[in-house]
Amino acid sequence: MKVWKYGDDINTDMLFPGKYTYTCSTAEEVTPHLLEDLDADFAGAVKQGDIVMAGTNFGCGSSREQPVLGFKAVGIAAVVAESFARIFYRAAINQGLVLVECPEAVAAFKDGDEAVLDVDGGKIAIGGNVFEFPPLPPEILAIRDAGGLLNYARAKLEERANHETRS
Repeated sequence: MKVWKYGDDINTDMLFPGKYTYTCSTAEEVTPHLLEDLDADFAGAVKQGDIVMAGTNFGCGSSREQPVLGFKAVGIAAVVAESFARIFYRAAINQGLVLVECPEAVAAFKDGDEAVLDVDGGKIAIGGNVFEFPPLPPEILAIRDAGGLLNYARAKLEERANHETRS
């Protein structure tokens, strides 16, 4: 697993250029343009299970679903940052993309370090050190496991309907 590390205030235009907002809506259309203006190598080299790591205020800027859709499509295991913009945080939950706030891990990571992420256990190991972060709430994990909020809501409605049918 590779870690792609970036700095502070990585905004949605850096994650997915605004010029494509109204012409790219599917994962197949979005993924070639991920981080296009920030890291030209990203879209062609990212692999399933990779981690994106960044500083403060990750995902600031305009409300845009494409960066999260693209990260999910290429298999990003998680975005680990010092902090997230609220609008990006919400979009990530909606799509089931794992976000981890762990400033100590971000500060410790150096190019070439291996990172091992245990989301369910609330730990990330980097360069021989283990950093803990608050485990994600069960609801967020359930949304992740369902593949996003829409799938989670559908499953809950189906569960309720099946329960009412049996009652």
